[in-house]
Amino acid sequence: MPARIDFEQAHAVAHVTLSYPKRFNAMSRSMWRELRSVFERIQASTDLRCVLISGHGAHFCAGGDISEYASFRFEEASLRAFHEDDVWGALSAMLACDVPIVAQISGNCMGAGVEIASCCDIRLAAESAQFGAPIARLGFPMAPREAALVGREVGLATARQMLLEAAVFSAPEMLQRGFLSRVVADVDLPTLAQATVQRITTLAPQAARLNKQTLRALNQPLALMDKGRVATDSEAVNDPLQHLMAQAYAYADSAEQREGITAFLEKRPPVF
Repeated sequence: MPARIDFEQAHAVAHVTLSYPKRFNAMSRSMWRELRSVFERIQASTDLRCVLISGHGAHFCAGGDISEYASFRFEEASLRAFHEDDVWGALSAMLACDVPIVAQISGNCMGAGVEIASCCDIRLAAESAQFGAPIARLGFPMAPREAALVGREVGLATARQMLLEAAVFSAPEMLQRGFLSRVVADVDLPTLAQATVQRITTLAPQAARLNKQTLRALNQPLALMDKGRVATDSEAVNDPLQHLMAQAYAYADSAEQREGITAFLEKRPPVF
C-alpha cells in the first residue's frame, strides 16, 4: 500500500488516518504535505464538529520515513525546506484548526507521531502504546519549532529524556506525566475513541471553536514561530527560539547525521 493520508467525513466527524503500513505509518514527505492539505480543508469546513486521527492497523506513527532521508537531509536548504515547509506546514495547519481533534493512539508513537499527537486536543491511548523520539540514534536533533511544540505538550523533563537519552515511555507513564487524557486496554480503545467523539459532537460547535481560539492565544511564544511570521525585536527578545532559526539546519552535512542515517539504512549500530 502506498504512503498516504486517508480522509473520510461522516456526518459532523472527520476521520483522518495515517496510512503507511509497511513502515508502521512512518511519515513520508508526501504524507506531511497531504496532512497539511487535509487540515486546511477541515478548517475551511463549517459543518464539522470533531476530528478523529489514528494510524492504519496496529500503530499510530513510527516516526519519519528514514528511507527518504538521504535524498534531502544532507544539504542545508533542502533540510530546512523539509522541516519548515513540509513538517511545520502540516503541524501548524493542525494547530490552527478550530475543530476539536481527538487522537486514537496505539502501538508505536515515535518522533513524528509524538509531534502529530502534540497537536491534538484529547489524546487517548492503548495500554501497550509506546512513546519517544529516539532521533539521537540517527545523529540529528529535533527541529526548533517541533521541539518547542513537543516540549510544551509532553513537558520539558520528558522531552529532555526523549531527546537526550532516547528514552521510550509506556502509555501509563505518559498518562502520569500529563500527555495523555486516558489509557485503556488495547481492545477498548476504538470504543473509547468513538464515545469521546460522539460526546464532543453533541456539544455546541461554536463554543468549541472559540475555546480553541482562546487556548491557542495563550500559547503565544509558539505562535510567534508560525511559518512566515516575522517576530518584532521585542518579541524576539522574549522568544529565544527565534535566535535559533538562522542556523537551525547548518548540521545538514554533518558526519554525525550521515553516519546515523546510513547506519540505520544499513541495519547496523551507528558509530559516533
